[in-house]
Amino acid sequence: MNLRSASRTLARTAWQAVPTVVGVILLNFVLMQWIPGDAADVVAAESGSATAESMAQLRSHFGLDLPVLHQLGAYLNNLAHFSLGVSPRYNMPVVSLIGARLGNTLLLMVTALAFALAIGIALGTIMATRVGRWQDRTLSVLALLLYSTPGFWLGLMAIVLFSVHLGWLPTGGSESIGAGYTGWRHAVDVARHLVLPALAMSGFYIAIFSRLTRAAMLEVTRQDFVRTAEAKGLHPWAVNLRHVLRNALIPVTTVAGMHFGTLLGGAVVVETVFSWPGLGRLAFDSVAGRDYTVLLGVLLMSSMLVIVANMLVDLLHAWLDPRIQVR
Repeated sequence: MNLRSASRTLARTAWQAVPTVVGVILLNFVLMQWIPGDAADVVAAESGSATAESMAQLRSHFGLDLPVLHQLGAYLNNLAHFSLGVSPRYNMPVVSLIGARLGNTLLLMVTALAFALAIGIALGTIMATRVGRWQDRTLSVLALLLYSTPGFWLGLMAIVLFSVHLGWLPTGGSESIGAGYTGWRHAVDVARHLVLPALAMSGFYIAIFSRLTRAAMLEVTRQDFVRTAEAKGLHPWAVNLRHVLRNALIPVTTVAGMHFGTLLGGAVVVETVFSWPGLGRLAFDSVAGRDYTVLLGVLLMSSMLVIVANMLVDLLHAWLDPRIQVR
């Protein structure tokens, strides 16, 4: 795939994403208006006492007393100036709050997706090349168990085993508080905190990718070009890796891109279980605190991440199969 083709792919996906982003902005805003309560109620409850005058003052200060159309206009005006507003609960710009958590969530999601793809494709390849044998049956049962196991339960059991009993890995957080590590030691410390939440988040997707890889490889194996490669005397592993697996990766990567948004949803549970400071935890705290300004920002950022993921999947498809043309 050349640079021109990649540019056309990115431009097409970005243009198609414009109505999606507009729809997401409007839909999220309308849904937030239907939720009972607001940040003023939570602030007043935390203060221990509130009068009608103080509640009215809080709502006026946060702009919650304005008509819905005026609130929508103010929100769109902030977006036009590349601002997500100010959080009533934290009294900070939403961009700053999201920026402080975005890196942790991206690190967790990319690591979990990498685990899921690497392990799932490896298991699926073994299942496809040993179809009908004990390896295929054993790994199929394992995939079914992973598919039916909730992520939070898998995370809790991982904490009990690897943290409590074995003491190999920390129970939560993103780094050792107060350790003051720098450089390589800091990277190792973050990696040790990352292993358990990433594995807990990837368990469900390992099952999906392994089964999908198996099915896709068995489908590709029946194609004429595979029989031609075998007739030319190529080694079976060369046929499976260079011809079968490469073509079987197209549906796998498609599903991976589709599930990127689901990973964000799963991050709420996993980040809460492991006390991981990311966007999922921020969204959960925003719902509990009725901080809908922050929640709107998190939802918008999540939508943008999914769109970027789809762009990367389109580029990957064009690289895996040069016959795919961008119109």
